[in-house]
Amino acid sequence: MEEWINAFLLHLQNKNFSPYTVKSYRADLQEFLLFFKRRNLQDLRHFTSANIRSFLAAEQTEHNPARNTILRKIASLRSFAAYLLAQGKLERNPFKLLPSPKREKILPKFLSVPETERLLETAAHSKHFAARDKALFELMYSSGLRRSEVTGLRIKDVDFFNGLVKVFGKGSKERLVPVTDAALDAIKTYLSCRKNPQPGDALFLNKNGKPLSGDGLAYIFKNTAIASHLARKVTPHSLRHSFATHLLNNGCDLRSLQEMLGHKSLAATQVYTHVSLEKLKSVYDHAHPKSKE
Repeated sequence: MEEWINAFLLHLQNKNFSPYTVKSYRADLQEFLLFFKRRNLQDLRHFTSANIRSFLAAEQTEHNPARNTILRKIASLRSFAAYLLAQGKLERNPFKLLPSPKREKILPKFLSVPETERLLETAAHSKHFAARDKALFELMYSSGLRRSEVTGLRIKDVDFFNGLVKVFGKGSKERLVPVTDAALDAIKTYLSCRKNPQPGDALFLNKNGKPLSGDGLAYIFKNTAIASHLARKVTPHSLRHSFATHLLNNGCDLRSLQEMLGHKSLAATQVYTHVSLEKLKSVYDHAHPKSKE
């Protein structure tokens, strides 16, 4: 079992899956492997619906995880099963008769426009890397990029003439996303501070001059959010959520937003159709005949 889990994870890396997806799958499969070992089950023939049910039941009893966490574990195991089936290592699909719980509908956490501006202003005045952090946060907010997409950018991926950035999203799917003039100017300023930057170099570097990692970006974001004295907890994904929410609140259509976010289906984008109470009140006041009296 352990040998095939390692082979599966290597397969995901070779298929250019997101490092965060691979990390999550590894953690889930290691938990499943530990569950197997505790019961002296280490052979692939024990990878059955009954044992998967037992594992999920034990997880819920011992840790009481959120429903979406359980769904992620199911997705990890389902992908592993599909890999084993393709390799001819399983006789039947253990998930064929295994139903999945429905995903919880959780509204994305986003910042208001004033809160976003405060975060960007704080980044622009960071103590040691103001030029980099200003460019980093302006780009994240202007284009709604995922953490892995930001850290994967090369200088040549920024089209300063047309105001676009070429992004490699999930599954190495390429897309072009608009960038604001403010973000482009910040990037130009940051690159002017770099020593002999080359087109193939990483767009953002850490303090040691190496490509900025996802964990490094999260660390920068955490410190900037704390320094901003925001009343709510925010993460790098908060800027992506804020980007989507602010565009929709200002009239952007769902199809265009889907393209910019790199969502495979429109359903994934529709989670952003929540709007602020202020926007709802504005629409109501303009649309309801009695509200005008």
